[in-house]
Amino acid sequence: MAGQYWFPNMPIPEIMSSLSEWGLSVSHEQLARPSSDFVAGVFTACLDQVTSITQEVLHEPIQNALAALDDQYTDLYHASIAHNFLLYHLTRFANAARIMDFSAKDLYLPDPERTRFILSAFINFVKFAEQCTPFITNLRDQSTTIIEEREQVAQELATFQHKLNILKTQRAKDEPKCEELRAENAAITAHLMAAKETSQSVAKGIEALKIDKASIILKKEGINADISMLLDNVQRTRGRIVQSPERIKRNITAMGTTAIEDKKTLAMHEAKTRDLQAKITVLTNVEKEVRSCIEQLQTIEKEAQLLESSQKELADVKDSLDYKKIERMDLQMKKERVHRQLTNAQEKLERAQRHAEEKRHASQQTIERLQREYEQMDIERRDNDKLVEELRKEADDTEAKMAEHLKKSEGELNELLDEYWKVRHATEVYMETLANKLNMSVDAE
Repeated sequence: MAGQYWFPNMPIPEIMSSLSEWGLSVSHEQLARPSSDFVAGVFTACLDQVTSITQEVLHEPIQNALAALDDQYTDLYHASIAHNFLLYHLTRFANAARIMDFSAKDLYLPDPERTRFILSAFINFVKFAEQCTPFITNLRDQSTTIIEEREQVAQELATFQHKLNILKTQRAKDEPKCEELRAENAAITAHLMAAKETSQSVAKGIEALKIDKASIILKKEGINADISMLLDNVQRTRGRIVQSPERIKRNITAMGTTAIEDKKTLAMHEAKTRDLQAKITVLTNVEKEVRSCIEQLQTIEKEAQLLESSQKELADVKDSLDYKKIERMDLQMKKERVHRQLTNAQEKLERAQRHAEEKRHASQQTIERLQREYEQMDIERRDNDKLVEELRKEADDTEAKMAEHLKKSEGELNELLDEYWKVRHATEVYMETLANKLNMSVDAE
């Protein structure tokens, strides 16, 4: 029934003794003719010895399952759900005890032999679990710690999720303002780019005006050189002039006309020079303003970079602060968890010591009871040996008497047979003689 696994099939007295150690009083009749209630109670007690699962422990999950049904007739399902919960845990327990074919039939239609086999497997498994109590306790403590840590991580995850939702909500609220700032930043950038292009075109105009100014200055210097040469020529010419008043008048008139034209030309060039000087001054002022704008733009960019770096540093500091807070909370919770673990360990140690003391006391009582039973059995065995010896002697005497009686009976039987054959021979002789006398024919049988 258990496949490749084998368990010693315990006799009923040994099963009763093992169950009595757990505080279960059962009778020989209950094990010989088990009922479903009796089997359920004993199996649940075995389950409680290993997993601490009882009917009271299953009450809350059953109520939760009934509440999840959302039905007004939950009383109709209470018994069936309770049986299903109990059957589920007993099946897991049976699989752990290597009874792979455990089913509801073993619980509700118990067979005596099958029930004794299952109880043998359960009792062996419980005793094995009691031998491995430190290992199982360590595993349970680790499981409890892992469950607590998982719940703590789940709580932290919910907290972080809540904070993340708050940040997302705040980000959604700040998004229109960010869009406005991005649009304003884009407009300022476009304006700065347009101002930069304007400054570049103004700079090109200034360079062209500078070139024009240089060419005009060169022309002015050429005109001044021409005027100097003309004055020299006038002086030399005056030295060679023949004193002719008419010719002198004509020359003077011609030179006056030329001088007037030269003065007009010079005045015109000076006006152009003043205009160019004014334009150069204006362009210089524009260039200074453009340079100041560029410097302001550079200053704004530097301040924007500093602001961005400061925001990043502020965000890093906030993250570091949050991380430190989380670490502090983790350390606080670890401290509390370690304190709880220490308290639980002390309580478990006290319970284990009390349990060990109780088991030692129970074992001592069991040893004393077994010693008394052994002594009583030894006395009974000696009495039985004496009785067997007497019976053996009586049997030997009886056998001897039977042999003697048999021998005597055989002798008497042989004597009777001899007498029988003698009487029969005499009878045959008598009959033959009588037949001969009476002239009768007698057939010998």
